[in-house]
Amino acid sequence: MQIVGKNVENLACDYLQQQGLKLVTANYSCQLGEIDLIMGDKDVLVFIEVRYRKNINYGDGAATVNKSKQDKLKKTAAYYLQKQNLYDKVVCRFDVVAVSGKYMDKLDWIKDAFWGNW
Repeated sequence: MQIVGKNVENLACDYLQQQGLKLVTANYSCQLGEIDLIMGDKDVLVFIEVRYRKNINYGDGAATVNKSKQDKLKKTAAYYLQKQNLYDKVVCRFDVVAVSGKYMDKLDWIKDAFWGNW
């Protein structure tokens, strides 16, 4: 399953780079959690959660980014900003990239999927 996850993240990263985003770091992790991709979109720092569902009969990957997962991502992002000394210096947003299909042939990029608390 880790190989599939890495392939999905690479697919999402390549797609976002084609849309003009610049990769800052991938798979950032700390004691609070993990962020799949951190990218720059002009002057905005974007924290991106990538989700894959082979079969969307019960919802796509974006549907799995529930309140609990959002809270964990927000805390991890806040920690990243603090460690990088960026906390009050950059505009941030949270995006979700949902990939689905047996051949990973459907990709939905949801900008501003949810908001941070700062």
